[in-house]
Amino acid sequence: MSPNPHLINLAFSILETGILLYCEKNRRKKRKMGRIFVVELDGRSYRCKFCRTHLALPDDLVSRSFHCRRGKAYLFNNVVNITVGALEERMMRSGMHTVADIFCCCCGQIVGWKYEAAHEKSQKHKEGKFVLERGRIVDEIDFSSEVYLDTRPSMSDDEDA
Repeated sequence: MSPNPHLINLAFSILETGILLYCEKNRRKKRKMGRIFVVELDGRSYRCKFCRTHLALPDDLVSRSFHCRRGKAYLFNNVVNITVGALEERMMRSGMHTVADIFCCCCGQIVGWKYEAAHEKSQKHKEGKFVLERGRIVDEIDFSSEVYLDTRPSMSDDEDA
């Protein structure tokens, strides 16, 4: 089942306004305005490490070679289910940038930042893109392969008799 393009456009336009998103996991969370829907991505996705909310698709991954204060980070063309914080000037390894921290819409954890403007001509390709910190996201593969061990004692076939 493919997503309705009108709903996706609505979700993206609402995301850009910075309104808190509605999330089933946080029903008691205060919302500033109205009820907004969380976008669920089809197929493999990158998700919030803390609440597993969908954030980005592998097809939108631009680069895995970014770094942040906490370690590795990934650059994406698009992300969903985030709120955008206040703009600030930040000195990065690649020079001065205007950025805004981005937060998971459901749990409120910081997950990365958005490049709003680059002051150096060589860095203009980053404008409008998003960085997700590797330590704050999980690839769907990371948690789909988790192993759960059943530690309850069980009876063997011989003990059933």
